[in-house]
Amino acid sequence: MLKDILFAIIIGGFVGLAAHVRKRGKIIKPRKTKKFIYLGFLEEVITGSIASLLLVVTSGTDSTLRVIFVSIIAGFGGDALLRGVEFIREEQKNSCQDPLPEEKTNKSTQP
Repeated sequence: MLKDILFAIIIGGFVGLAAHVRKRGKIIKPRKTKKFIYLGFLEEVITGSIASLLLVVTSGTDSTLRVIFVSIIAGFGGDALLRGVEFIREEQKNSCQDPLPEEKTNKSTQP
């Protein structure tokens, strides 16, 4: 079982790294800004590893080949989760911006 868990973590991490490169076009290193720490490629690697680990542990896989396939699928699922969270952040950012001011029109009762 320990071998399956290690395979799941490693394969999920590689799938997360591949998803990061596919999305960004390059590997972005982690960095610290004034407000927060940006994890860069580690965000996708950690998410892919955790997703594949959880899926392998809960599914009770019995062969190494099945662990590999489940880990790859879970890594892609972790990537989809991150894209969904990013989409929600963008939606909230767009909805929080002030709407454009309406044009004032001179409404008069003249014919």
